[in-house]
Amino acid sequence: MVWDWLTEFLKGMIKPAAALAVVVVAIALSYLQRLGLEWEMAYSIFRAFVQLSVIGFVLQFIFNQNNAGWIVLAYLFMVCVAGYTAGQRAKHVPRGKYVAGISILAGTAITMFMLVILKVFPFTPRYIIPVSGMVVGNAMTVTGVTMKKLRDDIKLQMTLVETALALGATPRQATLQQVKRSLVIALSPVLDNAKTVGLISLPGAMTGLIMGGASPLEAIQLQIVVMNMLIGAATLSSIMSTYLCWPLFFTRAYQLEATVFAAE
Repeated sequence: MVWDWLTEFLKGMIKPAAALAVVVVAIALSYLQRLGLEWEMAYSIFRAFVQLSVIGFVLQFIFNQNNAGWIVLAYLFMVCVAGYTAGQRAKHVPRGKYVAGISILAGTAITMFMLVILKVFPFTPRYIIPVSGMVVGNAMTVTGVTMKKLRDDIKLQMTLVETALALGATPRQATLQQVKRSLVIALSPVLDNAKTVGLISLPGAMTGLIMGGASPLEAIQLQIVVMNMLIGAATLSSIMSTYLCWPLFFTRAYQLEATVFAAE
């Protein structure tokens, strides 16, 4: 029947609807504590429901097509959204959305290419799209933090940077410490997560496999791959963003771009 898919979908939404009881408790507590978050909580849950439902139908369509073009299109869409979001975080970086988008594209594309070439994952929608989503999402967070922290650190230490430039240092040499600090701060949560994975909480990919009936050993193997690719893509994307930010922070005369560091 034409509407069988809708019937199955509605039946499957019974448990998610039951889980709304937890949100109702949160909304009630917000009201009692006068936090004013009731409508925002309700809107957030409604938006999440709509977004996840739509993406579920889109993924179902792509999986049924089994076409490489849809894989690339879905991946590029995720990169565009991630670049826009990371650029919003680093809003004082000129052309920050483009810098973030290119950085995320470079870091995640290299990572995914290596995984496919090494035959860790087959190049099929069922594998590549979910894995790409994890990689792009993580790279988005790290890249946004790197760009914002780099710009803020240079602004706080403008005198030090300008002194180094006056003594003949290149922009890269003058801001080397700020670059290192921004990268360390941005990558630390990813590394800390890798150090404690499995000890504090079970990651999403591993949990999903176990709940889906896979053995814990199989789930662990996949999670190790996931952690490796998250660290690799995040490192590549964040370093790339620093290289792309340098020309935007300095003039051709090797002076700090005043307009970049004037905004609060």
